[in-house]
Amino acid sequence: MNFDVYCDEVHPDVLTTKKSQVPNMLIGSLWLPSEKRQGYKDAIHSLRSKHKIGREFKWNQISPSREEFYLELLDWFQSQGDNLRFRCIVVSKEKLDMRLHEYDSELGFYKFYYQLLHHWIYDNNEYSFFLDCKTNRKRDRLNDLRLCLDRANLSSLVTRVQSTYSRESVLIQLADVLTGLASYRLNNTIRVGSTKERVLTHYEGLQGRKIAPTHKIEQKFNVFQIQLQGGW
Repeated sequence: MNFDVYCDEVHPDVLTTKKSQVPNMLIGSLWLPSEKRQGYKDAIHSLRSKHKIGREFKWNQISPSREEFYLELLDWFQSQGDNLRFRCIVVSKEKLDMRLHEYDSELGFYKFYYQLLHHWIYDNNEYSFFLDCKTNRKRDRLNDLRLCLDRANLSSLVTRVQSTYSRESVLIQLADVLTGLASYRLNNTIRVGSTKERVLTHYEGLQGRKIAPTHKIEQKFNVFQIQLQGGW
C-alpha cells in the first residue's frame, strides 16, 4: 500500500536553549492511506465551511468562537478509526545530551524525526512524508532524512520527504492540532476553564483515557516517550 504522512512540531526550542518554558519538545505525524487523501481533505474542508473557518486552523488559534469546529474535527478524526492514525515523539530537555548530536540542534532535530517515522514503516509499503516548512542551515537535511529512512527499511520504499507550507495543507494543520493537544497535556500547560482545556478533555473522553505515553502497538493516538539515557 501507499501511505501519506503529514508532520509538524511544537517547542523545538527545547533543543536550542535551556530556558525553554516547557519540559518537552514534540514532533507529531498523521498517517493515512494515500487513496483516502482526497476524501479526508474534502471532509475537513466541509467542516471548515460549516463553521466558517476561512483561514488556517491550528492549535494556537483555538478560541471560544471556534470551539465547536475543533470539537467536531476531533470527533471526525476519531470516527475514522485506524485508517487515520496519529503518532508523536516526546523529547525531554532534562534527559537531552547534545553531545550525541555533535552539539548541532538541527542534526538532533532530524534524528528525532527519524526515530518518530522509522518505527512505523512496515514492509512492502510506499511512503511519502510531508513536513511543515522549516528553515534549515544545511540544505540537504530532508534528502538525508529520506535516504536514512529508505536505507533502513529495505523492504519498503520512501519516495518523498517534502517540505510543505502548513497554510496549504489541511492535513498538516490537523497534525498541528493533534500535536498541540498532546503537548498541552504532557507539558502540563493547561489553563483550567479555558477553551483548550475543554477541547483536550473532550478528546480524552473520546479515547477513554488521558493522553500519556503509550506502547508501540497503540495505533490510533500513539505517544512515543523516547528513552534518551538507555534502559528497557
